[in-house]
Amino acid sequence: MVAIQHRFTDVDGHRVFYREAGPTDAPTIVLLHGYPTSSHMFRALIPLLAEDYHVVAPDHLGFGLSDAPGIDEFDYSFDALARITSRLLSGLGINQYAIYVQDYGAPIGWRLALANPSAITAIISQNGNAYEEGFVESFWTGVWAYAKDQNEDTEPAVRFALTREAIRWQYLHGVSEPTLVDPGTWEHDLALVSRPGNDLVQLQLFADYATNPPLYPAVHEYFRTSQVPLLAVWGERDEIFGPDGAKAFAKDLPDARIDLLPGGHFLLESHLDEVTALIRDFLATTLTR
Repeated sequence: MVAIQHRFTDVDGHRVFYREAGPTDAPTIVLLHGYPTSSHMFRALIPLLAEDYHVVAPDHLGFGLSDAPGIDEFDYSFDALARITSRLLSGLGINQYAIYVQDYGAPIGWRLALANPSAITAIISQNGNAYEEGFVESFWTGVWAYAKDQNEDTEPAVRFALTREAIRWQYLHGVSEPTLVDPGTWEHDLALVSRPGNDLVQLQLFADYATNPPLYPAVHEYFRTSQVPLLAVWGERDEIFGPDGAKAFAKDLPDARIDLLPGGHFLLESHLDEVTALIRDFLATTLTR
């Protein structure tokens, strides 16, 4: 068994938690989680990758075991989360790395790539959008309305996302065998999202999500210019980011590998072995020691 280190470090005065495993002289893979979870979503994947790679998985500020300062102490945005991540990696002496992005991890990863394209050696996107295609309208209508105008009429739809029912749905929709998914996953996430004041943190990030699509043209230009190796491994039954989001990568990265699996948003919970095999095969052809 590969040993996983569970570490805390200070970034800009905030305590940031991250998991680290694997040989430090091997190529680095940075795992960037989505809402409402944390590096906990990678708990089973990390040891499977760390046999051959140096793996780092941080908890974004406001999530997991990292600090969750109130909105009066920290101005939450995807720009700010990307800045914290960049400074964490710099502090760890990590200058080149592949990224695995999922959900919120995608806009954070795109910002890292735009700020320093030469740092990114490869990209794995697991249900992490970079195109207008893939947004499932039934889910996003409420988010866009709240982002446009935060008021008592638009808030209930996004506040519902903080409930046990909504978080459980994120884990189970699109999964043909729900019993494969450990109920502890959504209970773990719910407990941490429910910390006092964290509701306002999450609402602020919901509102800020509207800053991500306007960034996409720059991301597409980065793809075209760099031709960065990319694997899109996608739960094709995801009702948040649909499979068109995976297929769209081929528009700017014709050599992208696109694999659709019969799962949902949190694909690692139901298809860990299949996803791991695809990642290991992809990285073996793109990263060298």
